[in-house]
Order: sequence, then C-alpha cells, then structure tokens
Amino acid sequence: MTKIFLYDTTLRDGAQSERISFSLEDKIRIAQKLDEFGFDYIEGGWPGSNPKDLNFFKRIKEIPLKKAKIAAFGSTRRAQVTPEDDANLKSLLESETPVVTIFGKTWDLHVMEVLKTTLDNNLKMIYDSVKYLKSHNKEVIYDAEHFFDGFKSDSEYALATLDAAVEGGADWIVLADTNGGTLPWEVEEIMKKVKERIKVPLGIHTHNDSGVAVANSIIAVREGATQVQGTINGYGERCGNSNLCTIIPILQLKMGYEVLPEDKLAQLTDLANWVSEVANLPPDPTAPFVGRSAFAHKGGVHVNAVLKNPRSYEHIDPSKVGNKRRFLISELSGTSTIVSKVKELNIDIDRDSPLAKMILEQITHLENEGYYFEGAEASFELLVRHALGQETKLFDLIGLRVIIEKIGDKGETITEATLKLKIGDNVVHVAADGDGPVHALDQALRKALIEFYPELKNIHLSDFKVRVLNGGAGTAAKVRVLIDSSNFKGETWSTVGVSTNIIEASWEALVQSIEYGILKMREI
Repeated sequence: MTKIFLYDTTLRDGAQSERISFSLEDKIRIAQKLDEFGFDYIEGGWPGSNPKDLNFFKRIKEIPLKKAKIAAFGSTRRAQVTPEDDANLKSLLESETPVVTIFGKTWDLHVMEVLKTTLDNNLKMIYDSVKYLKSHNKEVIYDAEHFFDGFKSDSEYALATLDAAVEGGADWIVLADTNGGTLPWEVEEIMKKVKERIKVPLGIHTHNDSGVAVANSIIAVREGATQVQGTINGYGERCGNSNLCTIIPILQLKMGYEVLPEDKLAQLTDLANWVSEVANLPPDPTAPFVGRSAFAHKGGVHVNAVLKNPRSYEHIDPSKVGNKRRFLISELSGTSTIVSKVKELNIDIDRDSPLAKMILEQITHLENEGYYFEGAEASFELLVRHALGQETKLFDLIGLRVIIEKIGDKGETITEATLKLKIGDNVVHVAADGDGPVHALDQALRKALIEFYPELKNIHLSDFKVRVLNGGAGTAAKVRVLIDSSNFKGETWSTVGVSTNIIEASWEALVQSIEYGILKMREI
C-alpha cells in the first residue's frame, strides 16, 4: 500500500483567508491537534514575515510532537544577495525546524516582470538556496510556485527550474498551481512529463480558484505525487486551498492509499468542526464527508431506500469519517422518514399506523404555513410528544405585553416585557427589561419560571434568526423565527415559530426552546 504524506498549510495558507486571524495560541493548539491525528508535516508559517510566526517557532520547539515534522516557509534568496547574507534564509535557519520549505519562480513572466531578473539568475537563486539549506542539514521541500502556468508558458524552462532544485539537493519537489487556474486533464498531462525527468519524490499544492483543487490533487497522486499539501476545511486566500478533509477519505477509502490511521480517520468530522471553532467560522454543512448535510436524506423515496440498504444513496459508511446519517423532516418526507425520525427518539411506531400518518399530515400542513422542521428538530420532537399525548407544557399564558419606548431622535430605546402566567396552581406576574423585544421576553420568562424550573439557569439562547417568507406583502409579511439554544453539556437544539407578528413568532420559538431544554435536562 503506497504511503501518501500529508503536508498541512492551515497555519500559513489557511491564515491568509480574509475571514481568519489565528492567535499564537490558536496556531499552537492546531499544530498539536494535527500531530495527534498523524499528519506528516505541519507548516508553521513564514518566520521572516511577522513576529507571530517567529514566536510560533520558538514555542513549538518546547512541545514534544508524536509524529509531525514542523516546516518553516520562505522564498529563495533575493536576486542580488548571496545565501549567507539573505535575511529570509537566515530566519528560516533561526527557526530551527527540521524541515524548510522554500518556493521559487517557475514562470518566466514572474522571473522577468516580478523579480526583475534574468532567467539564468533565477536558476542560480534556486540552486544556491536549496544547497545552502541542505548544507545546514535541513530536509528541504522545494515548492515550484506557478509551476503549471510556467510549464504552459515555457515547458523547458519550467522543468529547468526543477532541475536546479534537484541539483541543489532538494528532498521533495512540489508542483504548485498557485493561481488555481489549471484543470485536471492539464495536471495529468503535465505530471506525466515531469515524472519522466524528475526522480526526486513529487508533491502537489493546489488552489481552488476554478473549483477543482481537490480533483487536481487526486489526479496528481494518481500520476505519482506522494505528498499532498492543503488545509483543513480548504481555508485559504481567495477561493481557498485544496481541502484535506475531502482529499484524505478519497485517497484512503476510495483509492486504497495509506494516509491516516483508521481510528483517526473516524475522527475526521470532529477535526473539521474543531478547527472551524478555533477559526471562529461556522462549519460548512455541505462539505463532502464531514459536513452536517453530507449524509442527510430528505426525500421520502430516498429515505425508504436508505432504510433498506444505505448504499442506495450513500457512497460510504458515514461512521468511517466520524459523521452520521440524518433523516430530515419536511413536506417532502414520507412515512418512512417519520418512522425513522421517531425511532431516534426511542419511540417505536409502525409505518402504516394512523399515528405516523397523522404526524406526516401535521408536518405537511405546518410546512405549508412556513414552518421548517429540518432546521428545528426540537420543535419536531415536541410535536411528536404532543401527538403521543406526552405533556411538555410548562405553563399557561394568561397575558403578554411588550412595550417599546423611544423619546426623541437620539433618545435611548427602552424595551419592557410583562408576562402573566399560570404555573400549576400559581399565578405569576413579572416584568423585565431587555435589549429588544425578544431579549425582554426571554428575561421575563426566565424570571417567572426559575423558581419552578431551576434547570433553566443552565439553558442559554445562543442564536436568533428571522426570515421573511412572503416579501411581497411588505411589512405585513409572514416571518419565520429560528432560535438555537444550548445547555451546560454543550448540547444544542433549534426551535421554530411562524406568524405575521414577529413577537408572536419569537414567543412560540422561545417557549418551545425552554420546554425542550427542560425536558432534556430532566432526562439527564
């Protein structure tokens, strides 16, 4: 079984995404996590470019790693400077990493118009830089920047730049599609020609500007590349880099290469979500293999088939990458979906039972009214429990009032919610201020219920979304409110409310959120 070496560039390329700003602690934590996972190389950044990367290399030296080699990244020497006097090469050596990755120019356009030097001098810059770093006992990875564009412009010169790196002693030659404009068949053709000439191990580094970064990486491996560079979740500048969370399972599960230990592959979804959290970005629900929707089934025909044989609509077993199958509830659902979803609640009902048909009819009617149960599964569970006659109601509403007051153009806006509730044999009348009507209602509801339901102190509203359903109706439009909540265990759930009155829709979703949260807390 051929071994494919994983080279992660999340800490440099990923950090160049306009949405990401890793702290030093973030970079250390990600490096440790990738090492635990079994990655072969972790590129820590460019020590000559900023203090954060310089400090990363100082810190990471103190942390014992299990497997991964840390690589420092930089460029070949400057055109008019010897390697010994080049500040960039000095900083690479000062980082004291076992691996150094340097990029050099392959494309004659870059050599003449960006570097403003001659083609011959560029070859010397590559050779001198690699040889200098090898003389300091470094493993040197040479990244041929813009290689595919350079090859299409002047194939002989592009290959000559690789020759220079090989003659200098490079341990790896990595071909980079820096602009992300190369297509898979071009990668295939060019890789074949490179293999005929270059006998040093090859790697691939692709960008996603044409949406084919993963495909290009896979093609390159088929043609002999044994190192794949990319980032977790495909983070990177412009349209991103090749997504390792997609590449890894394709190589290992579909192509039979050795990439990660099997137990680590089964944690891939957790890794993708964890890095998303550190990057302070929401996980991509439609990401292949690791996205929440990657194995989600909505159509009734699909669900029925999956229940009979998962292979009918799933290309792999979700558990192999740590993901799970989900059945979505909507007006497209059949009774098979309803039965499967109800079974997840440890409730057994027959597909042909009147109860299953009744729940399906309710779902169909409510979604026609604008409700959205695939994004509010807590509301679905409450609906099922009500259909079964299980009581989840916490109180009876006697009255609700929200007052919003603003005095003058520049005056502060004050919001107050007043509630009158019947809780058992008790009538509770409370008022609370808030930052807007929903927050005021939430505060008043908590104030009224906390004495009777102390579990409420561990339930928190984490997100609030409003969507207009029929924009043509203007300010009289119907709105859908989705509320996300969580508890002290990190469990999350979503509830939905719909009305032409945003306060009423918010109240419905808010009450269901608290009902569900307390129900779950009492089951712990």
